[in-house]
Amino acid sequence: MHYVYILQSLKDKGLYIGCTNNLKRRFIEHNSGKSPATKPRAPFKLIHYEAFVSEKDAVETEKYLKTTRGWERIHRMLEDTLKNNLLIPAAGIDESN
Repeated sequence: MHYVYILQSLKDKGLYIGCTNNLKRRFIEHNSGKSPATKPRAPFKLIHYEAFVSEKDAVETEKYLKTTRGWERIHRMLEDTLKNNLLIPAAGIDESN
């Protein structure tokens, strides 16, 4: 499976959109500072993810979500989560590491 995911920084509340074939590993990398793109903004909570069979579909979705229209969709789709800061641990991901 391939995943498109959205993280929210607990430090600055900003969002990060990424794509991976191993969501648990990538989440741990972001929170442990192994990703230069997100190291200064860690720690993170996973607030959304989508699973794809096709890597191409996942990459295209990630690209779309990073456009202006994509950001608008994210803010509509996650309105309550973002407004009320409803940051809860993601199912199946142990965030204690």
